[in-house]
Amino acid sequence: MELLDVTLREGEQRAGHSYTVEQKVAAARTLDDLGVDYVQVGFPVADERTARVCERVDLDAKTTGIARAVERDVAAAAESGVDVIDLFAPTSDRQRERVLGSSRPELVETVREAHGRARETGREVHFTAMDGFRTDPAFLNELRAELEPTRFTVADTVGSNTPRTVTETLEALDCDLSTVGVHFHDDLGVATGNALAAAACGVGKVDVSVAGLGERAGNTPLEELLVSGSVGGEAFETGVDLAALLPAVESVLDTLEEDVDPQKPLLGEGVFEHESGLHTAAMLDDPATFEPFDPVQFGGERRLLFGAASGRGAATRLLERAGTEPTESLVEELLARLHERETEATLDEAVEMAEAVAAGEQATE
Repeated sequence: MELLDVTLREGEQRAGHSYTVEQKVAAARTLDDLGVDYVQVGFPVADERTARVCERVDLDAKTTGIARAVERDVAAAAESGVDVIDLFAPTSDRQRERVLGSSRPELVETVREAHGRARETGREVHFTAMDGFRTDPAFLNELRAELEPTRFTVADTVGSNTPRTVTETLEALDCDLSTVGVHFHDDLGVATGNALAAAACGVGKVDVSVAGLGERAGNTPLEELLVSGSVGGEAFETGVDLAALLPAVESVLDTLEEDVDPQKPLLGEGVFEHESGLHTAAMLDDPATFEPFDPVQFGGERRLLFGAASGRGAATRLLERAGTEPTESLVEELLARLHERETEATLDEAVEMAEAVAAGEQATE
């Protein structure tokens, strides 16, 4: 399954956010090294940065730029140097009527003409059905058959779908789903679940963004989809280097000067930290007791912390790690020292404390 990363375009659609050419170039190179198939650089007709980025990058991934189904957008996309022109148009009755004020036949003709112009440029051409998951599947089938684009992407533009409705829409399409892409927004908090459902249906492409960066509630997070697909029961194959996943995502966030919530899945500073006495005591024996996967598998790192929340079980395991028989007095002394700390101790620091406690008792004997 192919991945199209939309971070550099969707991230800028949030109010008050913009990336420099240098930031886009560096982030695109990191995403390329990670192994995504497409990097969406921007909206060429909106500004000249897309062209400047394309001039400076030489990627294995294909660069893409979005274009409305109008001549000047197609021309701007072609002139920008992107590898792929991604045409889009509103296809649901509500958006088609409110945004374009056109009938279905009029929209088909407009899109057909724009698609023809895009193909004449020699670029690879995709088409995205804006609000596609609220569109009559019969009309989606009509559009796809008329255009026969390299990729036909169905978008959940307002983030209103759930895995069940995603599956129902995709199963109603009269085509090989390996030619279909999907694009989700996270307004209901189920963008990753929707993407997993689409992958299970056999779609050939999913649009993703680093940390889910995108307008409103964001898009399907690249890292969540890949980790879920790897450790869950809905496996799929991509060309991404999973062992480099989390460091690459964090690098892109640093490049774009983006922050994430401390409890953001996979990326928050606290998601691989454990301090609860019950947790740390068990995890010193078997980390999988309170982890769904080993973060090292994706380039992450767990942190066991010891301090005021540590209990007797954790102190006992720490003393054992230090090569000492955990007597009652040693456990009490180690707990006292841990509870006195102003900041939590790391595992290495806590073991050193256990060694010091054991050494102190031996010195008094």
